[in-house]
This record gives sequence, C-alpha cells and structure tokens, in this order.
Amino acid sequence: MRQIPKVELHLHHEGAAPPSFIRGLAGEKGVDLSGIFREDGSYAFRDFVHFLSVYEAATSVLTSPEDYARLTRAVLEESAAHGVVYSETFLSPDFCGGGDVAAWREYLLAIREAADGAERDLGITLRGIVTCIRHFGPEAAKPIAICAAETAGDWLTGFGMAGDEMKGQPSDFIWAFDCAREAGLRLTVHAGEWGGAASVRDALAALRPDRIGHGVQAIDDLALVDDLAEQGIVLECCPGSNVALGVYPTWSAHPIQRLRARGVKVTVSTDDPPFFHTTMTAEYERLAASFGWGEEDFAEINATAIDAAFCDAATKDTIRKKLGDRT
Repeated sequence: MRQIPKVELHLHHEGAAPPSFIRGLAGEKGVDLSGIFREDGSYAFRDFVHFLSVYEAATSVLTSPEDYARLTRAVLEESAAHGVVYSETFLSPDFCGGGDVAAWREYLLAIREAADGAERDLGITLRGIVTCIRHFGPEAAKPIAICAAETAGDWLTGFGMAGDEMKGQPSDFIWAFDCAREAGLRLTVHAGEWGGAASVRDALAALRPDRIGHGVQAIDDLALVDDLAEQGIVLECCPGSNVALGVYPTWSAHPIQRLRARGVKVTVSTDDPPFFHTTMTAEYERLAASFGWGEEDFAEINATAIDAAFCDAATKDTIRKKLGDRT
C-alpha cells in the first residue's frame, strides 16, 4: 500500500506537523507545551473541541516564515514517504501573519519555496488552499479571504473554511466565499463531519463549493446523497480522522463505501495525520481490510482526486503520469 502513488486533497498544514517537530520548536523557543502531549510523545486531546484547542496551542510556536518553511519540509517528507505524489494543504493567514496581506505574502513565499524544494528532491507536488476558521466568526473571515484573493495564482489555487462546524451558519460566510470566487479560486468547505446532513445542504446552497470537506453525514439523507452524485460534488473523506474522533465507532461503520456505491465521488485523505495516528498508507490498508478495496478501487479514488484537484491542467497531466496505469 505504501508504494501506490497517491493524491491527497484534505490536509491541514499545522495539523500535519509531527509532534517531534513541534516539541523541538517549542524547546528552541523556551515554550512549555508539555500539556498537549501524552507520555508516548503523541498529541493529547479528549474530543473534537479539545482537539481544536490543542491544535491551536501547537500552532502557537510557529511564529515566522522560516518556521513554516521548516514545517512544510517536514510535512512533505512524511507524505512522500507514504507514496503521496500530489497534495493540497489548508493554510490559514490567521496563523501566518494574523490576516495582514503583506505578512501573509512573506509566509506564503517561504512555504512555496520549501514546497518547490521538496518537489525537486522528493517528487511530491504541493498546492495551497487558504482557509478561514469558522469559529473565529464571519468578520474574521473577511481579511482571510482578501489575503487569498490577493495571492491567488498557479500555486495558491483554492479557498475554504475549517474549524468548528457547529458555530454559526454557512450563510454567514457568503462575503468571504464570494470574494475568493471572484478572484478565481476554487472552493471547498468543511460540512457533514459534525453538523449532520443538513450542514451539507446548507453549505451547498449558501456557498456553492466545488468540493465538501468530509461530508460523510450526508449518508443520513439519501436524497442529498443522490443530489451529490448528480451534481458531481466531490467529498474529501478522511475515514481515520472520523473514527479517531468518534464520528463513527469503527472503520466498518464508516459510510465511504455506501456513498461510493450510490455514485458519490469520494476521495481519501488523512486530515491531521499525527493527531489521529494515521498515514495515507494506513488509510489504504484499513480501507482494504474493511471494505475489500483493491488496486482498481484505489486507482479510481486517485483518478477522482486528481480530476477534482484545484491545480491547473498541466499539473494534472504531470500527476496522472506519476499515477500511471493505475488511473
């Protein structure tokens, strides 16, 4: 499974930071983050809301463009080790310059330079998706959308929203999404992870995204499932994350196979891999064990993912060649 070339569309940049990297950076800066780690060195959290606070605490030691360059290299080394040849990562100017466009440009340049180096050295291609943070509120999302619009291009290709799905309504964020859309950015939004099927419907109606992050609770509304299939909306599924956080009790209970069988376009990603003790290799192994997926199934998943990627046509053609006969 490790050797299969893979495409990953749903990866939070800070959430992919190895715990050892964050501990090391905290040590360099004299910051005590011992409370966010277990005795075995992994991240410690009780539930989704606590996970968000631990995530933000870990991110607090990332305070400069250089920190983000180092983080980017660490994340891409880990992804490449598990066969990922193309990845899209969620980046938030909230954490990279506090929503100031000039500061955000400096962070983005550092991230991109590190990504270019990893592509040269490791053969993995990265593209960026700016995300506003839902629980920070709609007013806070506006400068983040402006940062995205001002830096949209061949590398920064998307805009989305992450954070606590239970805070506010998708319609609260129409201004931010319209701003990004007008700048030519492709759109994705987290929904249907915690907010039920209705949250997917609301996100589609208000924000008109190209993709839905997670979206798995759509399975509880089969009419919605059929709408997703008919409209070709792609779901960025993260089964390991959903099981680790208790959205579903076991892998066999996860609806990814039922969604796929009903015609929904699904992809596979890790979300925040070290938090959830997963990798792309582990996701594939567990999908194979739980649903009997084999080489043809993974080829279809990766073909769906590169078709849905927010990069340009030339990049897609390059990645398809890396995927080879499997797609």
